[in-house]
Amino acid sequence: MKEPENLSAQQSLSIITSMIDQAKGNVQRNSFYFLLWGWVVALANLGMFVLSMLDYQRPYIVWVITIPAWIYTIYRSIKQNADKSASSHFDRISASLWMCYAICIFTVVAFGYKINFQIGPIILIMSAVPTFVSGIILRFKPLMIGGILFWVFGIISFLVPNEMQSLAGAVAILCGYLVPGYILKNKHED
Repeated sequence: MKEPENLSAQQSLSIITSMIDQAKGNVQRNSFYFLLWGWVVALANLGMFVLSMLDYQRPYIVWVITIPAWIYTIYRSIKQNADKSASSHFDRISASLWMCYAICIFTVVAFGYKINFQIGPIILIMSAVPTFVSGIILRFKPLMIGGILFWVFGIISFLVPNEMQSLAGAVAILCGYLVPGYILKNKHED
């Protein structure tokens, strides 16, 4: 059995730096997901707000626009993973984090009837975690700030009337996904 090679401090630092750079590049390339989900969820929130203001009986119906987004996200992720020759530890951490988040979202939506479907503030607060942690992993302040703003708008959503929660959600998405997503996209293009 081959003994592990002792690395110098410089070699260890170089490996860690290259892993972080690879993860940053992957997330910058994946700014697509922040933009896709930012626009889909912002439009759903705004649509729900408008339908609520018009006293439409089922304003939540606009959320069906997330179904094609989920299908496309899964398809694109599978295709990207098949095309990619290697993934870093940071890539796997990030993917696992967002997968756990998606499972939590599905759970809250599935059992939303238990809390009279008042799930907006809960989802915003849950969104703070993967957004903020992704910002930490990448050392990317706009995502960290976006995560904090999800938390703030989640609290605000608990304090405003129900029909205003979707408006708070749209603003949170703008701050948490769209602004950081466009900054990531522009950094990748530079």
